[in-house]
Amino acid sequence: MRRIEKLMKGWNFTGKDGVSVSVDLPHTWNNKDGQDGGNDYYRGTCIYDCVLQKPEFTADERVYLQFHGVNSSAKVIFNDHVVCKRDGGYSTFRIDVTDLLVDWNKLVVEVDNSINDRVYPQKADFTFYGGIYRDVELLIVSKEHFDLDYYGGLGIKYSAEVSGKDAKVKVVTYVNETAKEAGAVTRVSLLDAEGAVVAKAEGSDVTLDVTDVHLWDGLEDPYLYVLKAELVKEGCVVDEISCNCGVRYFEISPVDGFHLNGRPYPLHGVARHQDYRDLGNAISANEHDRDMELIREVGANTIRLSHYQHDQYFYDLCDKCGMIVWAEIPYISEHLANGNENTISQIKELIVQNYNHPSIVIWGISNEITISGGRLKTQMLANHHVLNDLCHEMDPTRPTTLACYAMCLHWNPVAHITDLVGWNLYLGWYTPCLWLNDFWIKLWHILYPNRRLCYSEYGAEGMPNLHSRKPKRGDNTEEYQRKYHEFMLECFKRHPYMWATYYWNMFDFAADARNQGGEPGMNHKGMITFDRKIKKDVFYLYKAYWTEAPFVYLTGKRYEYRAEATTEVTVYSNLNEVSLYNNGKMVGTKKGEKVFKFRMPMEDTNQLEVKAGEYTDSAVIYKTDKPRPEYRLKKKDSANWM
Repeated sequence: MRRIEKLMKGWNFTGKDGVSVSVDLPHTWNNKDGQDGGNDYYRGTCIYDCVLQKPEFTADERVYLQFHGVNSSAKVIFNDHVVCKRDGGYSTFRIDVTDLLVDWNKLVVEVDNSINDRVYPQKADFTFYGGIYRDVELLIVSKEHFDLDYYGGLGIKYSAEVSGKDAKVKVVTYVNETAKEAGAVTRVSLLDAEGAVVAKAEGSDVTLDVTDVHLWDGLEDPYLYVLKAELVKEGCVVDEISCNCGVRYFEISPVDGFHLNGRPYPLHGVARHQDYRDLGNAISANEHDRDMELIREVGANTIRLSHYQHDQYFYDLCDKCGMIVWAEIPYISEHLANGNENTISQIKELIVQNYNHPSIVIWGISNEITISGGRLKTQMLANHHVLNDLCHEMDPTRPTTLACYAMCLHWNPVAHITDLVGWNLYLGWYTPCLWLNDFWIKLWHILYPNRRLCYSEYGAEGMPNLHSRKPKRGDNTEEYQRKYHEFMLECFKRHPYMWATYYWNMFDFAADARNQGGEPGMNHKGMITFDRKIKKDVFYLYKAYWTEAPFVYLTGKRYEYRAEATTEVTVYSNLNEVSLYNNGKMVGTKKGEKVFKFRMPMEDTNQLEVKAGEYTDSAVIYKTDKPRPEYRLKKKDSANWM
């Protein structure tokens, strides 16, 4: 039976300076210089090497090297043999090294994230960390095994069709040529969450009948079966694989958006990048778990996993937690003259490796691809049609989408290729006038009432250390970020036909070319800071709109010193009545929904307390003679990214 041996310890890393140091995986060489601004992080070739002992295996077994993420290109050399060259930094790949194994083996991986015209991404608003940043393993399997050589897939895929209380689960398995020649057969079983077999069949293409099916039902009930396949040769099981199986159905209406299992299920969520401060993209299960915990806390029910294939561990978390997922490839910002082949291979890997995740309902084929002009427009459009058709051929059960650049007009042909469309719009941040969001959405719906639209990105920079009593666009204050999002949430309520909205971004993230807000190298639109330590005020705004567990939150805690005779105090709550007290005296009580605003005279010291039923929150603010200069954005830090 198959076994895995981790290869995470005892590596040597040789960087741009030619010096070799000892490292453990996961690892990136851009965890510092890719986060400090200047757009000067090292993009080139670095070398990882290790010596590994020959694993124990029999003559009837094969040994694969398995990599889960090497960015962006890799050349793998095993005992002086080049065994793999590949482009694409976000997916799993494997190499059979059985016939090259000796007692002690030298493994060298040349990793390259340099600038070129063939591998995506090359131009985008995030850092392209180089390194072996996910797990590396030896995978030992029987010589007769489920296929391991087709775009990094598992060797099994399923689709489900629900009819009333029952379902049919169609399962297709793939085995290697040796298994076919040996006459091995496949046995498939579907197990419920308690481990009991609810259906089984024999064959490589079977349909399992499931009575009284338990549906995977989003956040409310993300029920998972386990789908297991055994490869049997001469009565003995020689290989076994399994995956979680969620049975659900959905549709997306141009009238009222997303439906899950036959009922309206409005999608409101966040986009997520995979990097952390000082770690870059070389993160562990702990960081993935922390991110999911925070996304669940704010009440999102959908995640756009941007702008590349994420770790299988996180897709599994989405399955288990009931998140609806938009999965995509990094075909982004600029069509590369020699990049078509790479987009095709990346979309194939994305679909093959992620086909079985019930959380995924949408394949994304590009993001802001028109941002760099139309020099290769004809080629770009043709490539989009190829990718769209390929998605439908490989997976007829899920729709396609893409995210259009803000300056892309409604009738731009790129917006009318995929089944659905998203727009990255920052009206009220990069351009004036928040009301333009309503105008833009209404115009789209008038022009294309049956064309299903979402906001794939929207947001505003917000720095926890910057504050203003008169917040304005571009000041990067926490107060303007609040103002922007208070408007956007009400705006979306006015347009229920949108199929989803995705806040950009759940967390601040590294974009080494940026220099805004006094902290170079960062995009600060997150609800939460890059280190995940500070939940900005807008986190609680969204929590008020998206969750039901009662709470109350007093904003402006970090706006501690205020040079004003009277001040505005904003409270967020999902309860319908809140009361504000200052120094023990009632300021007032307000009834309403989500956002409650009070004006009050300032005393020298103001001990604020807000109450909503049994729930309370508090803060202390002080009256000063002059505005604090540290609260103001310095001119050199105010450059608008657009």
